[in-house]
Amino acid sequence: MLHSTASPQAGTEPPAVREGGSVSAADLLAQVRDCTPVSQGNYRSDQGAAATIPVCGTDEVVFWKADMDIDCDGQPGIRCNLATDPYFSASTAFAQSDGLPLNSETLPYVVVPVPSALWDYRAHGVRGGSVVAVVYGDQVQYAVVGDTGPAGVIGEASYAAAEALGINPDPRSGGTPSGVTYIVFKNSRVTPIEDRTAAVAAGEGLAQQFVNGG
Repeated sequence: MLHSTASPQAGTEPPAVREGGSVSAADLLAQVRDCTPVSQGNYRSDQGAAATIPVCGTDEVVFWKADMDIDCDGQPGIRCNLATDPYFSASTAFAQSDGLPLNSETLPYVVVPVPSALWDYRAHGVRGGSVVAVVYGDQVQYAVVGDTGPAGVIGEASYAAAEALGINPDPRSGGTPSGVTYIVFKNSRVTPIEDRTAAVAAGEGLAQQFVNGG
């Protein structure tokens, strides 16, 4: 299990993330096999791509199945800065408890589209700090909602989220074109938002409830 120590530095992962918890990727994917759309249409995986991705919902979660682009925004570091990412922004939509932007290199977080007529995450129990289970292959990574992105595009997560899942986290050449499922637990929140250990603990509990039928 995780130990209550300082947040991991970039390039390291909490052991419990790799060891896996009590809820498997297969358990979670079985619960989101069928889609009841809650978005008013579909999102694109990238600008210029076909709009084929709905946001789906149940009583407990909203979810989408998409690609993963790399969000390197927030506090600049060795791996995320203007030199490594031409689209780098030193801000994130949601801030740490000390008011600073989030740190993409150390905090697994997911990007949600800004509210629009297509979908408004705020109307579905989602906010900054909401707990997310990100599933890729046979792995589950728990994260938080940490940033917002373009209104018509979905499928993006932080450097740390990609790295923990074994996806190339490079903001220029990284990411994966498909195969990622994002499951956001409604009305959940990690406080403080930057507490990676708390996100894993909360995610494990919420995921267990979800696969056990609430």
